Amino acid sequence: MASVNSRNLGEKPIGKLLVQQAAPASVGILVMSLNILIDTIFVGNWIGSTAIAAINVVLPVSFFIAALGMAIGIGGSSIISRALGADDRKKALKTFGNQISLTLILTIGLVIIGLIFVNSLIPAFGGKGAIFEPAKVYYTIVLYGVPFLALCMMGNTVIRAEGKPKFAMIAMIIPSVANLLLDYIFINQMELGMWGAAWATTVSYLFCFAYIFWFFLSKNSELRISLPDFGLNKSILREIGSLGFVTLSRQAVVSVIYLLMNNILFDLGGEDAVAIYAIIARMLMFALFPVLGVTQGFLPIAGFNYGAEKYQRVKKSINTAILYACGLGLLVFAGIMFFSEEIVRIFTKNPTIIAETPGAMRWVFAATPIVAIQLIGAAYFQAVGKAVPALLLTLSRQGFFFIPLILILPNYFGEIGVWISFPIADLLSTVVTAYFLNREMRLKLKPKTS
Repeated sequence: MASVNSRNLGEKPIGKLLVQQAAPASVGILVMSLNILIDTIFVGNWIGSTAIAAINVVLPVSFFIAALGMAIGIGGSSIISRALGADDRKKALKTFGNQISLTLILTIGLVIIGLIFVNSLIPAFGGKGAIFEPAKVYYTIVLYGVPFLALCMMGNTVIRAEGKPKFAMIAMIIPSVANLLLDYIFINQMELGMWGAAWATTVSYLFCFAYIFWFFLSKNSELRISLPDFGLNKSILREIGSLGFVTLSRQAVVSVIYLLMNNILFDLGGEDAVAIYAIIARMLMFALFPVLGVTQGFLPIAGFNYGAEKYQRVKKSINTAILYACGLGLLVFAGIMFFSEEIVRIFTKNPTIIAETPGAMRWVFAATPIVAIQLIGAAYFQAVGKAVPALLLTLSRQGFFFIPLILILPNYFGEIGVWISFPIADLLSTVVTAYFLNREMRLKLKPKTS
């Protein structure tokens, strides 16, 4: 039998349960986002705006490799949630063991490739001119820690699948706090520049890994795996791959977007334009933390109840998650509209960036109040194991709509064409997702008849 903790996912009132799941997830994402945000502020003020652009160039590569861990984690956690809901403990344990093995094999291989082709990858992702050297320093050091980050991302989703969001929250807080403290020591006190910024990030990954490693060895975890569980199983790998491919595809698209945006903006406005995007990208990570927290909290609830065939609870969890997330998105929207200039001044003293970033930021966040529908809708299909619709809806926002828009609109509207692509893509993808989610709820989530 699954433990009482995971059973709560199928028994407690949905509203209360969603708050209990989403609040720790939101706090964890908030702290992690604050880490990225403050890290950028430190780098911008202590090293310079070119350093902000350099870190933004490196992010696509490190994010993609780390995303492998997240993809394996979310894909496997969907299986674990449903297995716990159906009392199939053996499958849950085997899935977790396969997640660990797969994460190690893939990420270590990609790190080796990434180090071999460092001089080609950095310019390809926009690390040109004055940006190249600081980007190379940051990239090389951070890449060593990325396998640990991937394991952390994988392990964090499994902790949530067990119904233990507070431990997952702590796992996200630890590297964030460590990174900020090490930033202060390495950059401000020891004056190590980009070298210090990179090592602060890498060492923080190690702290996070140590905590997650402890959790799964402790009595707090239900998943007491043994050595045979690490042996790869084709059917489980296939299921992890089909569901994890959704997350990996989304992160791969994010990496492609960084590549395109850095190159398009460099051609339109040079290093300053890349720095503007870097600041806006950090705000996207930070400001949407409550919406992403609701999405993370929603996943195990939907997956567990779907596995237990409690379809009315699944439907209620969808409606409640959308209501909460849209309300929070509206608050985020208001904050960005009124305080965008004050936000930008925190990052830099560069007058060009201060003058041009607020207007761009307002365009980027213009559709925030409705984007939660798209996020929750795509997450639902992933949580219940429906990989194809999950993949298509996940890719709709950034892949099917945003990338074509940023390739077309700047040719007619210049730099403003880049920024207006964001709300247009958000609106189109939300309409598409709402249609398919509503159809799924009407046709598939019907009460069980005896």
